[in-house]
Amino acid sequence: MDRLSAEAGAAPVVAAAEAEADEEADPPAAGLPTPQISERRDPYPNRMQMPQGNPLLLSYTLQELLARDTVQVELIPEKKGLFLKHVEYEVSSQRFQSSVYRRYNDFVVFHEMLLHRFPYRMVPALPPKRVLGADREFIESRRRALRRFINLVARHPPFSEDVALRLFLSFSGPDVQNKLKESTQCVGDEFMNCKLAPRAKDFLPADIQTQFAVSRELIRNIYNSFYKLRDRAERIASRAIDNAADLLVFGKELSALGSDTTPLPSWAALNSSTWGSLKQALKGLSVEFALLADKAAQQGKQEENDVVEKLNLFLDLLQSYKDLCERHEKGVLHKHQRALHKYSLMKRQMMSAAVQSREPDSVEQLESRIVEENAIQTMELRSYFSLYCLHQEMQLVHVYLPLTSHILGAFVNSQIQGHKEMSKVWNDLKPKLNCLFAGPNSSLTLPRSPQDGVSPH
Repeated sequence: MDRLSAEAGAAPVVAAAEAEADEEADPPAAGLPTPQISERRDPYPNRMQMPQGNPLLLSYTLQELLARDTVQVELIPEKKGLFLKHVEYEVSSQRFQSSVYRRYNDFVVFHEMLLHRFPYRMVPALPPKRVLGADREFIESRRRALRRFINLVARHPPFSEDVALRLFLSFSGPDVQNKLKESTQCVGDEFMNCKLAPRAKDFLPADIQTQFAVSRELIRNIYNSFYKLRDRAERIASRAIDNAADLLVFGKELSALGSDTTPLPSWAALNSSTWGSLKQALKGLSVEFALLADKAAQQGKQEENDVVEKLNLFLDLLQSYKDLCERHEKGVLHKHQRALHKYSLMKRQMMSAAVQSREPDSVEQLESRIVEENAIQTMELRSYFSLYCLHQEMQLVHVYLPLTSHILGAFVNSQIQGHKEMSKVWNDLKPKLNCLFAGPNSSLTLPRSPQDGVSPH
C-alpha cells in the first residue's frame, strides 16, 4: 500500500502514458469496466462512506427487503406506429408514490446503466426482446418477467439507493433514456465510489476462494432443484385451468342434451315422460358445472400468481448470481492474469537488458513501467472487491431462501381452498341427480357414496 501512495505522486506521468496503454489493452469483458490508472485517486470526495463494524456482513431479513418497495408493471393499450404496434407499460412504485410509462427499450437502457454502475453485483437479466409476430401470451410472459426484474432491483440494497433507480421509477419527462445516460456520465462504478474498495481484502476470510467455489456449487444445485419445482408447479396450475375448460364444456354439453327438441319416434312414446324429466334435469346441471369450472380456473390462476411466479422470481435471483460468477471469472480474474503475464514479460526484458549492459531505461520505458504496475495493482484491488461483493450477494441469496416457505404455504392453501370450494359445489349438485335415477317407471337408484361401501351392481 506504501508503494501505491508513492505512485500517486507520479500521476502526471501516468496520465500521459494512459492513452497509449489503453490502445494495447484487450477489449473489456462484457459487463465489466477496464481498470484505469485514474481510478487510483479519489476524484469523488462525496462518494459512499465506509460503514461501521464489519461491512462484509449483512443483517437484512426477507421482510425488510420486501418492504423496500413493491413495483407493479401493467400493460397499457397498444399504440400503433407507422409499421408496428408499440407495447408500453405503466410502472407504479409504492416507495416513490409514482406512476410512469415505460417501453421495453427503456428497461434495456436502465439494465445497461446498472451493469455499468454495479458490475460486481447481481443484476437480473431482462426477458428477450419482442420477436416479429409476438402473441399475447409472449407479451404477458414478458410483462411478468419485467415486473420480477424491477422488483428484484428495487429491493436490492445498493441498487435501491442509486439515482438511476429513482429516475427510472419517478421521472415522467419525455426522454428517460437520455436522462439515465446523463446520470452516469460523470460517475464511475461502485469500485470507484466505495471508500472501502481499497481495503476489501482486509474484510475477506482467508479461505474466500474455497467459499466462493462451494457457494457456486450450492447455488447451481439449488437452481436445478427449483427449476424442476417450477416446472411441476406450472404443470399443476395448467392442469387446473385445463380442468376448468373441460368442466365448462361438460356442463354445456349436458345443457345442449337437455335442450334437444328432436321429437321422439312412435316406438319410444311409452318412455316420453321419463325422457322429458331427464332432459329437464340435465339442462339445469350446466349452472353447477359452470361454477365448478370457475372454481378450478380460480385455483389455477392463483397458483400461477402465488406459486409459479414466486418460483420464477427466486430462479431469476439465482440466475443473476450465476451470471455474476461468470463475470467475475471471465472479467476481473482474466484481466488480472493477462496483466500479470504481460508485466512478467516486461520484467524479463528489462533484466535481459541489464545483463547485456544496455543503456538505462528511457523516460518512455519508465512511464510504461509505472502504468503497468499501477494497472496491475488496480486490477488486484478490483479482484478482491469483486470477491467482497460476491460474498455479500451470496448472503442476499440466503436472505431470500425463506421465500420457499411462502411458496409452499401458498401452494398448500390454494389446494385446500380450491378442493374445499369445489367439494361444496359437488355436494350441492348431488341432490339434483335424484330425478335422474328415480321416476314412476324407473328401477334405477342413486349410487351410494364411497363411504357407504362398495356400490351394488
